[in-house]
Amino acid sequence: MNRALLALALTSVALPAVAEEVNIYSHRQPELIQPLLDAFTAETGITTNVAFVDKGMAERLVAEGDRSPADLVLTVDIARLTQIVEAGVTQSVQSDVLEANIPADLRDANDHWFGLTSRARIIYAHKDRVADGEVTTYEDLVSDKWKGRICSRSGTNDYNVALLSAVIAHKGAEGAKAWAEGLKANLARKPDGGDRDQVKAIWAGECDIAIGNTYYMGAMLASEEQKEWAESVRIVFPTFEGGGTHLNISGVAMTKSAPNKDAALKLMEWLSSDAAQKIYAETNNEYPVKPGVERSALVAGWGEFTPDTVSLTDVAGHRGEALKIMEEINFDG
Repeated sequence: MNRALLALALTSVALPAVAEEVNIYSHRQPELIQPLLDAFTAETGITTNVAFVDKGMAERLVAEGDRSPADLVLTVDIARLTQIVEAGVTQSVQSDVLEANIPADLRDANDHWFGLTSRARIIYAHKDRVADGEVTTYEDLVSDKWKGRICSRSGTNDYNVALLSAVIAHKGAEGAKAWAEGLKANLARKPDGGDRDQVKAIWAGECDIAIGNTYYMGAMLASEEQKEWAESVRIVFPTFEGGGTHLNISGVAMTKSAPNKDAALKLMEWLSSDAAQKIYAETNNEYPVKPGVERSALVAGWGEFTPDTVSLTDVAGHRGEALKIMEEINFDG
């Protein structure tokens, strides 16, 4: 080898490898996903960068276009996932790993979004003031017996809009409007705060039952201040008449512009793995989507339930109608 070629070879060896990274726009609070990302980086050496985008994610991605630095979007609601897909800012992802790990009903038929965890929209009931079996269905919530006894967060909150969307899927728009009006009539107070605030209100005696997501129970039990609230209630898994318990998901989609596509796919696949699903289960008190991955002991202790069979795509398709109903009846007024 002549001197020029030798110098070039030595220079090539000395150059450091370009570090891989994944840029994430997340609807989820960074602290909820950081344990997962830290584990991914430790295993793969791929760096992750997270930007928390609470509102207007689809609009932001549209405005950024091909210049967007985002590789992946993490969301907490099926409607938000489908909104981003419908905005034309995602791409189809073909992966045997994702197909094997995530059930077909928890991923997009065209491979634009993939569910990573699920959570049930349940009822928190006071342990003493509400008897076992006193409320078993979502339809029970509009019974006169609950007048002045229900607390709720805003009717336009994503989780409540998704629940009403599922009601539309079961009962049609008119039936869902009647249900929402009945729920409003039974409220003990004007909708306010988040799911944990409703449990606090039950503990304080302002109401007896409230609608919330399962994983908030785990978060409250881990808080010195909120543990007493959580211990005042029990979880009830209501069903629709002729159906099951309403589920929603957290999920992931790859952006159309993804500048780090290969690394982003590695993260998507890793998030569906046994290791990541176990971290989700233990850290966030959510239900793993990959079959065979056990729930945490705490979550398993909440009991069994039958998920509703209405597809998440159908639920997301009714979002506009549901939001219109909540605004028409002035649920928060």
